[in-house]
Amino acid sequence: MTRPDMAGDLIARHRAQAATLAADREADAAAADFRLAPTAVSPTDRLMFISFGSGSSGNCAYLGNGKEGILIDAGVDPDTVKARMRDNGIDFKGVRGILVTHDHSDHVRFAYKLLRKQNHMLMYATPRTLSGMLRRHSISSRIKDYHKPIYKEHPFDIGAMRITPFETSHDGTDNVGFHIAYGSYHKFVVMTDTGHITERGDFYIRQAHYLMIESNYDARMLADGAYPEYLKARIASDHGHMDNAHTASYLASAASEGISHVFLCHLSHDNNTPELALSASRKALETVGLSVGDASGSLDTRDADVQLTALPRFDTSPLYVFREPKQV
Repeated sequence: MTRPDMAGDLIARHRAQAATLAADREADAAAADFRLAPTAVSPTDRLMFISFGSGSSGNCAYLGNGKEGILIDAGVDPDTVKARMRDNGIDFKGVRGILVTHDHSDHVRFAYKLLRKQNHMLMYATPRTLSGMLRRHSISSRIKDYHKPIYKEHPFDIGAMRITPFETSHDGTDNVGFHIAYGSYHKFVVMTDTGHITERGDFYIRQAHYLMIESNYDARMLADGAYPEYLKARIASDHGHMDNAHTASYLASAASEGISHVFLCHLSHDNNTPELALSASRKALETVGLSVGDASGSLDTRDADVQLTALPRFDTSPLYVFREPKQV
């Protein structure tokens, strides 16, 4: 085929695709392998985030535009997730999949119940994570029917989101964080359950506008607490969790890169308090000259350099709506 013929053929194909875009998207959603092609994002599109629980009792959050989105982990019961989504006007049928960070129970306990009979959803996890889920927990082997293998540093698309898994440092069978890009502006990074900031984690965090990062324990509370010594050592290890001081110090070095919102996550019920975690990070950010708001949207703090909050352990957070800044 000559080059003019090829060009004409491509133009005709693109026109046909544009004319049938809506039908194609519906067909993709119902396809046997449930794959969704990337879709264009309007500059006015909003990105929405809500957490349904964050901590060793259960972790699950939603990220999307209200009509189409994803769940991050599956450690909160489906009734709660669906009810809180409904309360906030988010359609559960628009959830295209679950991103799994690792195979610990508080992140995967309700994965199959969330997926069961939901033909529009897949579970995105590394092969080793799936193996660990089936080996460690009483989860139906039918979850394999919903599994979409993912690999670290290999981007994949869910709707209009481009997602890149990266290495974290924890004691799960396999452990990942996620860099999630939505449209030309929004970049959200998930960095939970990690003993330290990995090199690749640092790389993606410095590109982020919104960061969900672990601030698990206060070192003094852990040292003086009732946990057995082996458990204290596990938590404080490089493959355990990050303490408030570690997280705060890192934020001070990274937040000036352009992060507008920080969500402290996975706070320990026994060895931390929201007040201690927030105080440590706020002081560190202010020390490097950044103003810090409380993410409430109040007139007093909404223009701060960084909005900082701690995600509730047992309860649902407020719904956070991110908008692309207007061009001046």
